[in-house]
Amino acid sequence: MTRTLDEMYPSEIVASLDKYIIGQAEAKKMIAIAIRNRSRRKKLDDAMREEVTPKNILMIGPTGVGKTEIARRIAKLANAPFIKVEATKYTEVYVGRDVESMVKDLMASAVTMVSDEFARLKEADVGKAVDDRLLDLLLPQVKKEAGAESVQSSDDSTREQFREMLHKGVFEDKMVEMVVSPASRVEIGVMGTGNSMDDIQEAMNNIGSIFQKPRKRRMTIHRAREIIREEETAKAVDKEKVVEEAKVRTEQMGIIFIDEIDKITGGSGANRGEVSREGVQRDILPIVEGTRVNTKWGVVDTTNILFIASGAFSFSKPSDLIPELQGRFPIRVELNALSSDDFYRILTEPENALTKQYSALLATENVTLDFTDDGLRRIAETAYQVNSDTDNIGARRLHTVMEKLLEEVSFKAEDYAGSTVTIDGPYVDERLGDIASSQDVSRYIL
Repeated sequence: MTRTLDEMYPSEIVASLDKYIIGQAEAKKMIAIAIRNRSRRKKLDDAMREEVTPKNILMIGPTGVGKTEIARRIAKLANAPFIKVEATKYTEVYVGRDVESMVKDLMASAVTMVSDEFARLKEADVGKAVDDRLLDLLLPQVKKEAGAESVQSSDDSTREQFREMLHKGVFEDKMVEMVVSPASRVEIGVMGTGNSMDDIQEAMNNIGSIFQKPRKRRMTIHRAREIIREEETAKAVDKEKVVEEAKVRTEQMGIIFIDEIDKITGGSGANRGEVSREGVQRDILPIVEGTRVNTKWGVVDTTNILFIASGAFSFSKPSDLIPELQGRFPIRVELNALSSDDFYRILTEPENALTKQYSALLATENVTLDFTDDGLRRIAETAYQVNSDTDNIGARRLHTVMEKLLEEVSFKAEDYAGSTVTIDGPYVDERLGDIASSQDVSRYIL
């Protein structure tokens, strides 16, 4: 049975990340320890637990070296609420989004997660209820079309026969009439203190739903099943318990990944833009320090939420952040730029390696790709060279290199059907040699 993230030891978390991310051992190690400490904290007695707070992490490194990918993979592993936000979408005057919206989004993620878990536990009951309601719609319709004497909707044997046919998909395209409730429903909650545009829009939607009335619509059984399943799932799941559990998970195990935090740093000058960016930092500060945020599900305390921030810091440095915010990210990890050997490993080792992805894609056209070792080396060297000569975009360069390399095969796949295309050193040089050797061309093409 697969262990969830909060059950895994740091070494197991690193091993899971190693399947998809090459190198950056120090960053993986520090994040794995921080994640594990969340689980350790839950086992402490109440008095000690209150004293132990998350050690937030600041990842520093050039673009394309794995910062965001680490966060993305942690999210997949986590049995905890997780969201990724970009610092640049927040502004001091809220032309963008209110910084408190990150907490609201995290809580929304938790509600969805817990609701889905509870729904899975009730799947059998929900499935039977859906079948029964579909049969209630279907049998009178068939009776009406075939004549009263042909089908007796109250007959148990007939009902079970139709149930079996329903499971086989016989009636998927059959049209029935059903009463549909308004898609939007009023949810009683607490408006956010920021009165953000998200809150206002949601309030308007809820007010509008009051005036909508249920109406009869014709639709296929397939569509009716989707609507009925949503309704029955909502009935089966205790909303109060969902919100209660979601709030606990958000406050005790929530993770917020703030990307591009370097973009809200100020420099040595004091122009208007820098003042605005400092204002964003000061707005984020209380969220990271620990505050209480009003959401439509109630008040959420951010004290024990783990924050992981990242930035390239190409034109600034971490010390350009306001001192108070710096202090809230005590763990700093530097990620290294990628070498040619790293590119080679990225092409060969991860479970989702690009070579495997392209091989699988072209296999659907009956084309076999054979990547030789010298071909992979040349691809890695080309990507590294172009990064060195132009803008360094890290591992993302491999996407553009591979796309250019396989452009002809992908475009004329039908001409290669049934054959094997060998991607060796000469093949790579023929298609990428001129591009790699010309800085000007590579700027535009790659």
